[in-house]
Amino acid sequence: MTPWTQLDSAQIPNNGGELTLHQRGSAFSIRITGKRGELMNSREFNSEKVLSQVGCAHLKSVDNAKVLVGGLGMGYTLKAALNILNDTASVTVAELIPEVVKWNHGSLGECAKKPLEDPRTQVHHGDVCDLLNSKVARYDAILLDIDNGPEGLTHTDNNWIYSEQGLKEIYQVLHPQGVLAIWSAGPDYLFEVRLKRIGYKVDTRTASARADKGTKHTIFLAKKP
Repeated sequence: MTPWTQLDSAQIPNNGGELTLHQRGSAFSIRITGKRGELMNSREFNSEKVLSQVGCAHLKSVDNAKVLVGGLGMGYTLKAALNILNDTASVTVAELIPEVVKWNHGSLGECAKKPLEDPRTQVHHGDVCDLLNSKVARYDAILLDIDNGPEGLTHTDNNWIYSEQGLKEIYQVLHPQGVLAIWSAGPDYLFEVRLKRIGYKVDTRTASARADKGTKHTIFLAKKP
């Protein structure tokens, strides 16, 4: 079997470790050293696609919809959102690590068909938390795929997002009927309870890593009444 070739590496802020980009043939892999190993693979993106499909389903015919994507990754979540929204929409994707944006402008971007080149896309180079605590309603959907679930795996500052205070502030930046969708490696009953306690209407979905097989992932859907 052809071995993986490392193409580049990047440091995660606040001593979060190191990301590495690898390629084998037409496949790409992004890994984190010293913790979980592989974070994402270009052949397993179905659950990221479903995250956008269920998180933006209510916006298919909405003009001037505003969507925030937390975490660029390999671009699949962003691309799936753009596929649902009409031409008047705008999508801001927040990415903490500059190299990940660079990789998506390069050969990695071909995996999701270059969503950064879509004129509806805007890139926030920095922490998604910077956009979640404005206390001003501005988004119709917020799609978060920044960790392994409701905990800060790759960036400990993300723990604020999943805390009661963080979820309250996210509630404030959603428009009425807005949806917060969060990708997770697995279920978390206590996190569902936390969302409901704040006032969200909560639903959960299960999606496979690949369209018809693979590891089952969880998507938390939290709607603002």
